[in-house]
Amino acid sequence: MRILLCTDTYPPQLNGVSVVVAGMVAGLRARGWDCTVVSPSYPSALRDLLHGDHGGAQYTVPSIACPGYPDIRLAWPSTRNMRKLIKHLRPDVVLSATEGMVGRAGSHAARDLGLPLVTSYHTDFSRYCDAYGVPWMRTLVSSWLTRFHSRANATLTPSLASRRQLQAFGIHHTRVWSGGVDTEQFHPRHYSATARYRFALGHAFTFLYVGRLAPEKNLELLLKAFAKVSRSRPGRVRLLIVGAGPSEAALRAQAPDGVSLLGALDRRNDLPSLYASAEAFLFASTTETLGLVTLEAMASGLPVIAVPAGGVGDYLQDGRNGLAFDANDVDGCAAAMIRLCDDPSLNERLRAGARQTAERYGNKAELDRLDSTMRDIIRTHGQPVRASAPLLLEHAAPDSR
Repeated sequence: MRILLCTDTYPPQLNGVSVVVAGMVAGLRARGWDCTVVSPSYPSALRDLLHGDHGGAQYTVPSIACPGYPDIRLAWPSTRNMRKLIKHLRPDVVLSATEGMVGRAGSHAARDLGLPLVTSYHTDFSRYCDAYGVPWMRTLVSSWLTRFHSRANATLTPSLASRRQLQAFGIHHTRVWSGGVDTEQFHPRHYSATARYRFALGHAFTFLYVGRLAPEKNLELLLKAFAKVSRSRPGRVRLLIVGAGPSEAALRAQAPDGVSLLGALDRRNDLPSLYASAEAFLFASTTETLGLVTLEAMASGLPVIAVPAGGVGDYLQDGRNGLAFDANDVDGCAAAMIRLCDDPSLNERLRAGARQTAERYGNKAELDRLDSTMRDIIRTHGQPVRASAPLLLEHAAPDSR
């Protein structure tokens, strides 16, 4: 089986969506699929950070840095060029993994040529509008999302909450597929005294955040809550923040004593041991369709203190695998942090519950379901595409890395 996967984010760019999409490619290839990826180009400095094989042929579309958020790449491929590529490759199905211009070009080309089209919904962009100070754009963004996913034969969505949101938009051909978490890569056995020494944690109760540093993640709340806890438990707590993004400078300026912003860390070599060597994970976002980092934390045996909103609400169980607090409630977050600091037995119980939850979301079973789902869509909607002479995308080239 052949699949063309069109995405506006892919390694070496690091975020939840790029991780899930790369996992799709690797998982399908391991199950016998011939996968080709179309993604934006990335600067060589970023490509040098890429570890591992993310699978198959890759075509990169020239891109530019997003103003104000240079980690995001903006590409503008033409539907005409995408049609040429599809006729050359003759895939059985097209998966448009993102709603940006690369995903849109793949979507239009697949429908023009009568190919089965699958879309995936990973990001609730309509809710980002409030965080970025443009609430008036929410209706426009919701309309864009609706038009994009309405073209598909099926839309993959990572949680029941995001499925309900798409249904509210009038999109009913949804299938819940979370992508899952690698429970071997993220595991309590990766605890490392060396990692704790590296970051000078000593015996401090260490809270961890991993993710993009952006307004929608509400990291200011975590800093305020930590400041309250630190004042009541002086010298006993630390907060490590891992990630990069447009809010980094502001967060560094606001960070109280005891907070360390570590920047982006190597996902394979550094993150597993850092997760497993902390005591608890903090997360204040209310816009997640899944919240992959919270599952990675749970797989590493960390209790999660988070808002049970969006996809996180599907699996966060207060008192079983973590502690819940209300959206924008600084005092509620601080109170949960203090509970864990002061009650070792609660911490141990939640650690066990977190790992049990993550094991139910293991990525092997999820990738098996993805394989089955894509084959079913091809059987139901597939038809051959007439071949053309070999022809590559104009202004694009196969990426050999």
